[in-house]
Amino acid sequence: SIPPGVLPLRCQPPVWGRATRQPPGFPLTPCRAFSNNKIQVELDQSSGVATMKFKSPPVNSLSLDFLTEFCISLEKLENDRDCRGVIFTSAVPRIFSSGLDIMEMCGKSTEHYAEFWRAVQEMWLRLYGSNMVTVAAVNGSSPAGGCLIALTCDYRIMVENPKFSIGLNEAQLGIVAPFWFKDTFVNTVGHRVAERSLQLGSLHPAPEAHKLGLVDELVPEEKLQEKAAAVMAQWLALPDHARQLTKSMMRKAVLDRLVAHREEDIQNFISFISKESIQKSLRMYMEMLKKKKS
Repeated sequence: SIPPGVLPLRCQPPVWGRATRQPPGFPLTPCRAFSNNKIQVELDQSSGVATMKFKSPPVNSLSLDFLTEFCISLEKLENDRDCRGVIFTSAVPRIFSSGLDIMEMCGKSTEHYAEFWRAVQEMWLRLYGSNMVTVAAVNGSSPAGGCLIALTCDYRIMVENPKFSIGLNEAQLGIVAPFWFKDTFVNTVGHRVAERSLQLGSLHPAPEAHKLGLVDELVPEEKLQEKAAAVMAQWLALPDHARQLTKSMMRKAVLDRLVAHREEDIQNFISFISKESIQKSLRMYMEMLKKKKS
């Protein structure tokens, strides 16, 4: 057995998108440098498009481990000259991502809360500010932090299934979506829709999400990857520098706002999540989930 996080000798992490030399006598092994295998990345070198699949059953919750792997994966692709775009999707049936892992926010130390929230911030900063074209292929329900991942992408395609829903439903849990969640939401659907949806903690079924502009397109499940690839090709047909500068111009103020208030935002989160009333709400929510499972 190999200790967690240690790769076997013959399984050196590849440099994404480039051929790697294998020592004589060693088989070519498709190895990944991601611990716990929560994220699966495949890069098509010919198209310059990577697919990042979330593989953290049962619901792809955004745990500290998941967030860390997500950021490492994104950084690898950002640093690879062959990669120009990423499609985000789920390898878990019927769920894109259930959002922030409640276990990371319940009954932990202030140091843990700080580390966790910094990782959430880092995920958003990297993805919202990415130079690459980003497409969310939403193949299941996507509440809260799962919705945030989709919102940060340049384009969102969702499976045409009314059983799948998406939204920032934090208010239902007795917690408040931070200002940068709110800003991302407002920039996508407009102020009035965002205000109503955030106050009610609404989860919008796919057809309603499309109508509100929360997702750009609905497709049958079997057409999702094909459509995501077609949209990606359309965006990549433009010169990278023009698209990247435009994206930066549109998003810079929102990104700068979090960067300027990052430590304050962490302290606000710690103060809020440490309140006994909030901890009680989270415990009640976890109990409700356990009853649903049983």
